Amino acid sequence: MSPDSFVSRAEDGERVSTSWGELNWKITGKSMTGAEMTFGTCLIHPGQRNPLHSHPNCEEFLYVVSGTCEHRLGEDVVMLGAGDIIRIPQDVRHWARAVGSEPVFALIMFSTGQRRAVDHEGSGVA
Repeated sequence: MSPDSFVSRAEDGERVSTSWGELNWKITGKSMTGAEMTFGTCLIHPGQRNPLHSHPNCEEFLYVVSGTCEHRLGEDVVMLGAGDIIRIPQDVRHWARAVGSEPVFALIMFSTGQRRAVDHEGSGVA
C-alpha cells in the first residue's frame, strides 16, 4: 500500500457551496478507498442556517472551531461556541444557525464513509 492512499492534502476536498455557507468534504469513502468515516468542514454565514436534516445511516460530531451558533437537536436548541462539540445521533433532526457577526466554522465527522443526509425542508444541501 502506498502511504498516499492514507493521506489527504490541504488542497484536497470536495467543496460544496450553498446559499447558507459551504461544506468541504476532506475524507469520504469515495475520496479515500476504505475510509470508514467522513470528515469535513462546515462554514455557516452570519444569520444563516443549514436546512433541517437528519442522517439515516450514521451519527455526527460537530466541533466548533470559531463563531457561535444555536444548534437544534431534535426539539431542543443549544448554544455552541469555539471549543464546544455536539454529538448528533443517527436519525435525529437538526440544524445549526450562526449567531452574531462572524461566521461559524466547524469540523464535522460522521461514523461512516458513506454519509447520507435527508433534507426535511427541501431547501438545499444538508
